[in-house]
Amino acid sequence: MGIDIKSENGSAIAVLSGEIDHHGAKELRAELDRFIITMQPELLALDLSGITFMDSSGIGLIMGRSKLMKECGGRLEIHSPQPYIRRVLKLSGIERIVKIV
Repeated sequence: MGIDIKSENGSAIAVLSGEIDHHGAKELRAELDRFIITMQPELLALDLSGITFMDSSGIGLIMGRSKLMKECGGRLEIHSPQPYIRRVLKLSGIERIVKIV
């Protein structure tokens, strides 16, 4: 599981790679929450192009970060999910909460 966060002009992109399962989600959650609370970006994009596997822990991760971003006055977007990940997101109904680009 990898994460690289770049921030510029009030927006940020977090490029994720590897698998998001129960263990990986816990580490990502801590790092993303720390970033969101510290930097307070207007927009945080999660780039999922490098994610090879995601289960319900990934859905929970996205929902929780979306809630935190709203509480901080910002919004969350999902960018470039692989077709398999896009299907998981669509089945979960998460596109009603978070924009998928």
